[in-house]
Amino acid sequence: MTGLPLSRSPLGIAATAVGAAGFAVAAGAHVWARHIEPNLFEVRELSLPVLPTGAGRLRVLHISDIHLAVGQERKIEFLRYLATMKPDLVVNTGDNVSSAAAIPVLLDALGPLLERPGVFVNGSNDKYAAGKRNVFRYFLPDPREEGGPKDPPLPTEQMTDAFTAAGWLELNNARGTLQMSGCDVDFVGVDDPHLDHDEFPAPDGRGDSVGQPSPAGDVAAQGRPRLRVGVMHAPYQRVIREMVEDGSDVLFAGHTHGGQLALPWFGALVTNCDLHRSQAKGVSMHHGVPLHVSGGLGANPFYNMRMFNRPEATLLTLKQRRA
Repeated sequence: MTGLPLSRSPLGIAATAVGAAGFAVAAGAHVWARHIEPNLFEVRELSLPVLPTGAGRLRVLHISDIHLAVGQERKIEFLRYLATMKPDLVVNTGDNVSSAAAIPVLLDALGPLLERPGVFVNGSNDKYAAGKRNVFRYFLPDPREEGGPKDPPLPTEQMTDAFTAAGWLELNNARGTLQMSGCDVDFVGVDDPHLDHDEFPAPDGRGDSVGQPSPAGDVAAQGRPRLRVGVMHAPYQRVIREMVEDGSDVLFAGHTHGGQLALPWFGALVTNCDLHRSQAKGVSMHHGVPLHVSGGLGANPFYNMRMFNRPEATLLTLKQRRA
């Protein structure tokens, strides 16, 4: 008696079913990660006890890594929605666009937020258009490209001029101060550390400083409470250390995209910098100073995939330090 062909035997049928199920799961995961989750924008709300005694609460909207491309209507709609939260301060940690054509689209989408007080620093995709990469390089100890990106340069000044014209402080290797209700906020920022463009500004505000340098201590001569804030795009350890030593009370960064792809119970796979993957987004402590890393609102359009890691903006309520 001739046996059944393998494809028609119980074992063959089971193997075929398992293979088909695996293919279906993989295809479904790809569709989800490429077309669904990247559009599931959310606002995370956190509170941090970092304000000095006597300061009122401060609502800070942290946005980062928008990587806007022409035609991303859901992202544009979400950016406009963020203004309805009426933050006291907007912190933008860079990588705003994917191409030069997206700059006017971005400025229109951010129009309502530009009416709020804000600060910003550059990421690489504020200087160079997005390009294709070997995704496996992100698993290297140092995933940066030798000599920097080879992508077309962006008209960075177009975006910078629009931000500063609206009143946002540019903090690329610079310092600045904003007088908020009930609290003066002293900022220190650096240009993109991922490109090695960071040059930490002098403590006394020499060089490319903006506004007035911070006086020593939490309280200025006139008696108003003061908060010190550090702002960077890529959260490299060397910059975090400089900002902590400079006296920052809280730090803001982006760049990591929260790892983009994450696994349940494991978290982010990579951070694209020397920060540990467990610190790919959210708040982590560094020598007693909280660092908030935004998971970001977008990614390189060639690899705009998210899994277990929804695109986000964060609304942080800064409160007085615990006694």
